Amino acid sequence: MVRKKQSSVPNRGFRVADQIQRDLAELIARELKDPRVGMVTLNAIEVTPDYAHAKVFFSVLTGNPEEATEGLNAAAGFLRNGLFKRLHIHTVPTLHFMFDRTTERASDMNALIAKAVSSRAQED
Repeated sequence: MVRKKQSSVPNRGFRVADQIQRDLAELIARELKDPRVGMVTLNAIEVTPDYAHAKVFFSVLTGNPEEATEGLNAAAGFLRNGLFKRLHIHTVPTLHFMFDRTTERASDMNALIAKAVSSRAQED
């Protein structure tokens, strides 16, 4: 039987991603001055096992998603430097920002369900 090597700290990847999410949200809100980046919500962070890269999934409350993606990716080095000063880990990941359409899809699904329910109620 081959045993998989256990990490010295369980769930470390999830905790690092969670800490990155908290610190990034604060950095974006307080220190990022790019006008392309409006009100951004960080939905999730996926960190590679070697902590070299992190996918940052976000949604926007106001503004254009494409412009926000450009602005965030342009500021990725600045934000990574800010994380480096805050996090106490050996490797701070390179950040890759991706617009998350989950909330849009959920809203569309809710609208479709409401429409189906109302049309069914009219038939009865």
